[in-house]
Amino acid sequence: MRRTMFEDDHHAFRESARAFVDRALRSNYPRFVEQRGIDRDVWLEAGRQGLLGLEVPEEHGGSGADDYRFNTVFAEELCALSAGVASCLGIHGDVVGRYLVDLCTEEQKRRWLPRFCSGELVTAIGMTEPSGGSDLAALKTTAVRDGSDWVLNGSKTFITNGFSADLVLVAAGTSPDRGARGISLFAVESGTPGFERGRKLDKVGQPESDTAELFFSDVRLPADNLVGEVDRGFAHMMRRLPQERLGAAVSNLAHAAQILVETVEYTKERKAFGQSIGSFQANKFTLAELVTKVDVTQAYVDQCVLAHNAGELTAIDAAKAKFWTADVQNSVLDACVQLHGGYGYMTEYRVARAWMDARVTRIWAGSNEIMKELIGRDLGL
Repeated sequence: MRRTMFEDDHHAFRESARAFVDRALRSNYPRFVEQRGIDRDVWLEAGRQGLLGLEVPEEHGGSGADDYRFNTVFAEELCALSAGVASCLGIHGDVVGRYLVDLCTEEQKRRWLPRFCSGELVTAIGMTEPSGGSDLAALKTTAVRDGSDWVLNGSKTFITNGFSADLVLVAAGTSPDRGARGISLFAVESGTPGFERGRKLDKVGQPESDTAELFFSDVRLPADNLVGEVDRGFAHMMRRLPQERLGAAVSNLAHAAQILVETVEYTKERKAFGQSIGSFQANKFTLAELVTKVDVTQAYVDQCVLAHNAGELTAIDAAKAKFWTADVQNSVLDACVQLHGGYGYMTEYRVARAWMDARVTRIWAGSNEIMKELIGRDLGL
């Protein structure tokens, strides 16, 4: 079905984004996988092309687009090649960028945003802790006042861009006795004494996405590294999580849709018993179901994008989009592996790598179980 939410500017931007993927990523992708991270040159090239600051005002070096359809286009083009690269650039541009634009003081914006947009300052966000998982209200990382400074202690894990980030936005308890109402956000810059990184984590999928543990031992931060208001961090996160979950939904679906297109072509070319395997009724029916599932899901995700642009996307609708697309993505890719037969289990085939890459989407950005809990509560259950 033809998608109707994009206009001429978005189509032109798609061509630019696709050219960036072809020029800066495609031939280098095997090396990114091998080194478990993308080159800094990729960030700098993305910055030169104006791809990193889509929601950052022009006076701070961004594009000032303020239209999530551009973010959607960029994510879709990245996912056509690599879910891992999409997650790295998405955490930076879609997630951390929103916090910096919305919550930073003018001095902080001048300090960080121009380099954020140029790719000189790679960012990450530190929410998840080893013992907490999706429970953001149970943080053990703390920040204690010491004069005009804050002293940060604790650890984070599963942090995308964690190994390479120049600035990490860290959630910490500033009034631990108040639980969720006592969390604040701090910008921790690379090289700050007491801030250390663990190893690059060895994941099942998305090896090209650098993911690391972070450790904070008596990290002294000046007062102007506080982002937003003291003890309002949880509210700040809750207000911006819908965009993160929408971004996950966009990427989940784009990733599955691309591999499905490739699988349809494979079933036309692969022969068995004297005919293409796609012509067998069982496979034909399977593909018909998969294509329909993707198209129907796309209609909902597009409506969520438009609602977000209008300032009307609710946390519940974002939760629905996140969990549903993750389930669709995993079911579609599992079927694609099956349609490839034994070759689908070989990592030299994209479908096998995509299948591994997708498994995490039912866990991150709030597990699917948490999304269903939120939806259930909204029903009064």
